[in-house]
Amino acid sequence: MAIVQRGASTRYTQATEESNEEEMWVNLDLLEERRETALIRMATQKQVIEWYYNWKARLRYFKIGDYVLKKVFQSTRAANAGKLSPNWEGPYKIHGIAGKGAYELETLDGKILP
Repeated sequence: MAIVQRGASTRYTQATEESNEEEMWVNLDLLEERRETALIRMATQKQVIEWYYNWKARLRYFKIGDYVLKKVFQSTRAANAGKLSPNWEGPYKIHGIAGKGAYELETLDGKILP
């Protein structure tokens, strides 16, 4: 005898070996369908995330010779800099294109940054 609790009341169901095996075969038959619906749901979720990212992202592409500012990260900030220190440093000039969204920068006096 199995106890099934739903909500506030408790119901008793009689579980037999035949009904248990029948339930197992039904679950196995529905397994492939559940996998397909999960894959469809995952693909839909990825499309929504991609759309939201592309809608929010402001992709900018620079050419060699453009002037840019460089973001100052916590790891590159001076040790004694407080919370009122500048968030950007520069200006820098684009010296070369290193890859997808990565650029080689040089200072205004011609020194190339590592």
